[in-house]
Amino acid sequence: MHDAIVVGMGPAGSSAATELARAGLSVLGLEGKVMPRYKVCGGALSARTDRLLEPDYHSVVEETIHRVRFQFAGAEAFEISSPEPMAYMVMRDRFDAYLCGKAREAGPEVRDNERVVKVRECADRVEVETVREWYRAKVVVGADGATSVVSRALFAGRRGRVLGALEGEVPWNGASSCLAAGTIILDLGVVAGGYGWVFPKERRLSVGVAGLQGRHRNPRSAYHGFVRTEPALGGLEVPDGLGHPIPLYSGTAVERLPLTTSRSLLVGDAACLVDPVLGEGIYYAILSGRMAAASIVGHLQGLTPDLTAYDVEVARDIYPEFRVAARMAWTLYTFPQMVHRMICRRPELIQLYAEILKGRETYQSFYAKARAKAKDSFTHLLKDACLATGKTKD
Repeated sequence: MHDAIVVGMGPAGSSAATELARAGLSVLGLEGKVMPRYKVCGGALSARTDRLLEPDYHSVVEETIHRVRFQFAGAEAFEISSPEPMAYMVMRDRFDAYLCGKAREAGPEVRDNERVVKVRECADRVEVETVREWYRAKVVVGADGATSVVSRALFAGRRGRVLGALEGEVPWNGASSCLAAGTIILDLGVVAGGYGWVFPKERRLSVGVAGLQGRHRNPRSAYHGFVRTEPALGGLEVPDGLGHPIPLYSGTAVERLPLTTSRSLLVGDAACLVDPVLGEGIYYAILSGRMAAASIVGHLQGLTPDLTAYDVEVARDIYPEFRVAARMAWTLYTFPQMVHRMICRRPELIQLYAEILKGRETYQSFYAKARAKAKDSFTHLLKDACLATGKTKD
């Protein structure tokens, strides 16, 4: 019997398995597909990822982002830039294989192409059934994504808010697009309640749309409109988009649902730990995987009575951030054109937001600093709107 079984060897699972093995536990990692495997994902890592991973992960970074072009439905474009990196672009097959390789180096047994079909929690163990055989462990980590088998089996009633995204990979040689090196495009006007993006990689552009508010489970028409009209894609052959679910943090209701049982934990997308503003999940997957591993080690070494230290840490360090981010996301995606014009008027707000991506600000500190500036700019926008319609306020 293993100390821990990790189901899913993406960023969350690989991070958990690595930390567990480094602590001297016997670990089995189970991955449903053959590594490396393609995964539909924009592949954007916020630069604060540098604080979580060893520097050699940059060997799989395909583009370093210093500039962001913001636009609304292809128009009203403006750019911000930073001398320090704001984000890194990766292809998930290479990035996830790197993390899985790090886990293997630490000592876990990793079996890929072995899909989990059933999980059962007993008084003294957990049992995990795959398409090949049964395994037993003291603890199981559910790192198996938005459609988590572990969550469905052991966390009855835990259903997060899953929204949709579509993405395509466009072959690109760097000279066939008007997109400058180190630049990404974010467009707030191409899908209701969300945004479109163009992310450069070594030999391709990742292009997609995501609905982050409302009921956009499959925003296909928005994707087609975006790829048809976006100038950076002119002359390029854009494939039909592939869909993938985004299990967003969905407010305080989900906080009342535990992420642990007596012998199981949920991490990453399986725990709905996805930023409500940009839909970023990789950073929080790695972070939660490390948090979960620390909780397991403490429990199995007899330092804590159960696994709830993980719940406590998520509630302390992640949920307060997500609560602020959710308020910001509601404003952003309910009034996208007004917000776009506000940040165009006050680009320092976006420069300050970029400090979150670099790990120098939190959502909470950003919100406190930005409120006064945003309120002032919002007031000017209302005055402009009144003048444009011939209305004035006494």
